[in-house]
Amino acid sequence: MSIRASSFKQIDALLANLRSPDAVKREAAVARLTVIGSRAVERLIAFAESPGESAAARAAAWRALEAIGDPRALDPALHALSATGLDADVGAAASGVARVFVRGPRSAAVVDRLTSVALDRSRSDSLRVAALRVLRTLESTTIAPLLASLAGDPSAAIATERDALNQRKKERKPFGRAKQQERDGGSRAIADAAESLGDDPDGLRAAIGRADDDVPLQHLARIVERVREREGAEPPARRDQWRKVRAAAHVALARRGSRLALYDLRESLERRVETMPVDLATALSLIGDATCLEAIAAAHAKTRDRWWRQHLADAFYTIVARERLTARSAILKKIGKRWSVPVKPGGPGGPGSSAG
Repeated sequence: MSIRASSFKQIDALLANLRSPDAVKREAAVARLTVIGSRAVERLIAFAESPGESAAARAAAWRALEAIGDPRALDPALHALSATGLDADVGAAASGVARVFVRGPRSAAVVDRLTSVALDRSRSDSLRVAALRVLRTLESTTIAPLLASLAGDPSAAIATERDALNQRKKERKPFGRAKQQERDGGSRAIADAAESLGDDPDGLRAAIGRADDDVPLQHLARIVERVREREGAEPPARRDQWRKVRAAAHVALARRGSRLALYDLRESLERRVETMPVDLATALSLIGDATCLEAIAAAHAKTRDRWWRQHLADAFYTIVARERLTARSAILKKIGKRWSVPVKPGGPGGPGSSAG
């Protein structure tokens, strides 16, 4: 596929941003490469495979390839997963590319490679768990032999993931025809909205709420981008409806562990101080990282809405716990100097500061 000179320059600039030590800048580049789509695939593959790039940059490239969902990325991803000494974050991101094709014509090859990774005790726990989380989207009968093989695995992380998979297997019920048709219709609505939003925000929000793991991540990421562009042109009442659509897309991405649109969550907090859809706080709690804490603290300090302040505080401390941050952490010290750290839900003020 030929690439126009303007597109080439844009892709080149975004690839350079993948090298940035700033995680926010990398994530924004991933999101914009996702929107560019197939025109960026070949250069992203070369970048992801380059031993001269940092692990963080290569992992970001694989995340962009996952979101684009182009078949050209599958064989390189499977090859990467077979490499010895693979960085855990790079491997987890390559597993994400495999996720896109786990139910397609190449399903057997994908399942075989991911199963090998999940069973290989010489691999890092995080990489093995990433492979398991892709495989968990398959039918219980398909993954039953794998779960049996992992029964005696000494890894606590694998045991936790295996138990969660076994529990889901017990709880999962087959869909009736009507329910399956409803889900298929929702998937079509999401695919259509990724190309053109249409004029039914409530219907699209409902379709996103029913979305399962078969809905491509790039469709959800594109909806976030398209709604973001549209909100400003809408009257206040409609703007709120579209904002809820964007928040629902964020939750759908977050529940699948995708940080493709994390930059938009941060920027949403930075742009607004009044109350927002609670789904945005939910998404932050699910996938937010330390780079989100300043934006959360600033929004918490500025808003006077008690309900929104409480949700922001919940998200803040969920991230603090997940990132294992303490009062001595540089980011919390920085926040404490500029803003009051949010009051910890159900307890006293946060580390090193009082409530704002």
